[in-house]
Amino acid sequence: MKHFILMALLFCFSVGLQAETWNVDNQASQVNFISVKKRDAAEVHRFTQVEGRLSETGFELSIPLKSVQTNIEIRDQRMQSMLFEVAKFPELKLTAQIKSKMVDSMVIGQRQVLSVPAKISLHGFVQSMTIDVVIAKLSDQQVMATSLQPIIVSADGFGLGEGIEKLRQIASLSSISWAVPVTFVLVLNK
Repeated sequence: MKHFILMALLFCFSVGLQAETWNVDNQASQVNFISVKKRDAAEVHRFTQVEGRLSETGFELSIPLKSVQTNIEIRDQRMQSMLFEVAKFPELKLTAQIKSKMVDSMVIGQRQVLSVPAKISLHGFVQSMTIDVVIAKLSDQQVMATSLQPIIVSADGFGLGEGIEKLRQIASLSSISWAVPVTFVLVLNK
């Protein structure tokens, strides 16, 4: 009987030490990017769907590329088919080396700035980069992660140059920048 009680106590203790999973709240989160055309005409666009989780194994984020929103329907459709080629490459995936235990150990109201190694998979290519993130613990059940500064994504690093050129031609534009600033606000809940 003593052995059973000891095992039950050890099990309860080990369960309490395990980090919990945090899930991205799509409604409260946002990923934006800026396109620049004709040298100085900048526009902010976003993705309306983000999915992800932070666990003991790290952070994973998935963005369905069909959720791109530019506030111009024909441009959304062209970006989906000509740039992202969503039929072949339906999503962007990001993985980052950050563990849920770190977030669990923060106190409510605490804010941390981290440089996080990440991998981005997009359009059949994978790129590694370091992303500067601000993490704030809002409550025991909610954290927010935001980009400290815009992340500059280079289109040629993901094989998107041909798609940008197609968009430029069909819209009769003199230029579309291949360097794209990206920002994010992610809210995660337990």
